[in-house]
Amino acid sequence: MYRRLKELREDHDLNQTQVAKYLNMSQTGYSKYETGENDIPTKILIELAKFYHTSIDYLLELTNEAIPYKRNK
Repeated sequence: MYRRLKELREDHDLNQTQVAKYLNMSQTGYSKYETGENDIPTKILIELAKFYHTSIDYLLELTNEAIPYKRNK
């Protein structure tokens, strides 16, 4: 499930430190999400979906459709 996070990050030519900075956390903490060592909190999933302009379902590999849903305001 977590390989998609790494793929998205690499597709955007980012390193873990850059994504961690966006999330206001350490690179080590973020790395543990990508490896599956730590579960990703809902708040972080929401932020990552916004950051990558996709849906949480896509991040969690519940769909292969990367286009995000229409968001509520």
